[in-house]
Amino acid sequence: MSVTIKEFGKTRAGQIVHSFTLYQDNGTFCTLISYGGAVQSLLMPDRSGRFQDIVLGYDDMAGYEGLNNPYHGALIGRHGNRIEDACFEIDGRTYHLARNDGRNHLHGGLRGFDKQIWQGEPVNAPEGPAVCFRYRSPDGDEGYPGNLDVEATYVLTADQALIIRYRAVSDQKTVINLTNHSYFNLAGQGSGTILAHQVQIEADEFTAINQECNPTGEIIPVAGTALDFRQMKPIGRDIGSGELQIINGLGYDHNFILRDKSPGRKACAAVYEPKFGRVMTVETTSPGVQLYTGNFMKPDTGKEGVRYDYRNGFCLETQYFPNSLKHKNFPSPIFAAGEVFSQETVYRFSAR
Repeated sequence: MSVTIKEFGKTRAGQIVHSFTLYQDNGTFCTLISYGGAVQSLLMPDRSGRFQDIVLGYDDMAGYEGLNNPYHGALIGRHGNRIEDACFEIDGRTYHLARNDGRNHLHGGLRGFDKQIWQGEPVNAPEGPAVCFRYRSPDGDEGYPGNLDVEATYVLTADQALIIRYRAVSDQKTVINLTNHSYFNLAGQGSGTILAHQVQIEADEFTAINQECNPTGEIIPVAGTALDFRQMKPIGRDIGSGELQIINGLGYDHNFILRDKSPGRKACAAVYEPKFGRVMTVETTSPGVQLYTGNFMKPDTGKEGVRYDYRNGFCLETQYFPNSLKHKNFPSPIFAAGEVFSQETVYRFSAR
């Protein structure tokens, strides 16, 4: 077990970006970069013991700063996902945010946490090698109130899991909804479409979306819809069903309400890739998870010169519900001054 630190590159502004590679004795490793606190690579074995990189990303900073980067591997904040009309209210005061998704606000704004340089350092974790990324988001950053101190700790375990622990606290009442935007392809990055991947989600309901992919406040049972993942099924089976929710999302871009409402860590989702046999299970302390099937991905060149395109990766983003600031029936992501935001998500890997 070890952590190796290197210079990954420099931003266009000349800032140095470091990489942190977590190694386990069984051959698994994960590389993280201080730009966006992003997961840059994650190698896991298939059923034959062959290691492949199963997250999408880039080999250099030109890729990460490029216009086609759809948040590959990045930490997302202050508010992951969408806020309708790019504004919200706290205690009678309206805060205006960037309209970077049509008239709406997406993933923290024009320069959200995904575009910041985080301070990273190796830390001790009982489960394995770890790195903690820290960032202070100043009062007024992207329109959000309060000085917010954020930590995200990644741990690579001996039993092939990647743990992400989030902690944040502000000196004013503010919004906190952190997540990670890794795109997975369990057949290996650059191996094409993810439609044959089989997915199961621990949810009986989802939050309905409109044509802007904003939740409307309506909660719909998954039973009898294309969004029924209570039993494992291929992503591609119903993605072309023609149902209104699929049309609105251009595929799957929906928040699922986890069945287990307990505050601790619980089962969230499972994914199986039949060609190579990799399995990914997800556990989280969050109340929801967004299944996103890369519907807005554009042709791009990824790591090792491979081609990325439409639906070549999927995301499972653990979170508070999108647009929750507009709907009082959703769990609230508003935290008082001094109140600690704490969340943990585990991506666990195996093969069969």
